[in-house]
Amino acid sequence: MGDLTGSNAGIVIPPRNGAKLAIDQYNATNPKVKIEMVEYDSQADATKAVGLAQQAIKTDKIVALIGPAFSGESAQVAPVLEEAKIPSVSASATNAALAQNGWKYWHRVLPNDAVQGPGIADFIAGAAAAKNVFVIDDKSEYGKPLADAVRAQLKAKGVTVTDDSLDPAESDFSSVVNKVAAGKPDAIFFGGYYAAAGPLLKQLRDKGVKDAKFFSGDGSLDKGLVEGAGAANAEGALVGCPCYVATPDVTDEKVKKFATDYKAAYSADPAIYATEGFDAATVFIEAIKAGKVTAEDINTFISTVDFAGVSKQVKFEANGEVVAKDIYMYQIKGGNITLLGKASEAKLG
Repeated sequence: MGDLTGSNAGIVIPPRNGAKLAIDQYNATNPKVKIEMVEYDSQADATKAVGLAQQAIKTDKIVALIGPAFSGESAQVAPVLEEAKIPSVSASATNAALAQNGWKYWHRVLPNDAVQGPGIADFIAGAAAAKNVFVIDDKSEYGKPLADAVRAQLKAKGVTVTDDSLDPAESDFSSVVNKVAAGKPDAIFFGGYYAAAGPLLKQLRDKGVKDAKFFSGDGSLDKGLVEGAGAANAEGALVGCPCYVATPDVTDEKVKKFATDYKAAYSADPAIYATEGFDAATVFIEAIKAGKVTAEDINTFISTVDFAGVSKQVKFEANGEVVAKDIYMYQIKGGNITLLGKASEAKLG
């Protein structure tokens, strides 16, 4: 479940593809119990997502859900799934508060923004050596908490921070762009999605803000950032993510096989959250392989899961958080997304 056709579908299609690849490969082994994957296009609309969840439970009789993709819809859908006792695993929702509701059927296979934000901030203050940072958010349930986490960590590092917000539904960001230009920061961080990050970056560069390094979080890790900003403007932009993208230069054999299989299936290289989508589906596949076919039995099994996934070791804490906490940094080079490495170790290219 997620935004399969909306403005930010670019970061939902890859995990959807990853999940489908895992299920297709499992079904191809001719197992005793096959899996049917049903897709629900929420278009990132929380109200629509709730209706789709109710349809999935009452009409389609699902026993598990991969998703929702985004934090806002997750906050609304999770209580519906909780009441129906349907387990879920998200490959991409990162709002830290999602794990603080006492939900027993909710899980995610990636670290949250309380981990992502400080990880990116440490890189900004450390490897990028920024002393004056302008932090912008899109006011969303994803973007604002992420930006707040970055703000707090930067301030703790002694970095001067200036704040502002924008409305991603608008196309003219001149109000915030003018403030950034006047502030002359060393770096800019945007908490939001690529559909707004690209135009924001273009307008900043057009305004003459050329030297400040541009940073964003996982919601901007898509080529849509380059398309929205223009290749020249996007060059050198940096994006942090609690995700491991199977870029062409990976050496891990399991990841290389995944990348090869993914490209064969979809005629495209894996992108953001593709490996996490594969791992989210694998959680349910492992349960079904163990003979757990009811929602309740699958959920009980998830608490014991501990396997080497494509993205990371997959094991859950009692609150549904994944145990592994690595954050990775990526940079736009020549119009392509390149992996710099773990945020704690990466250096600017």
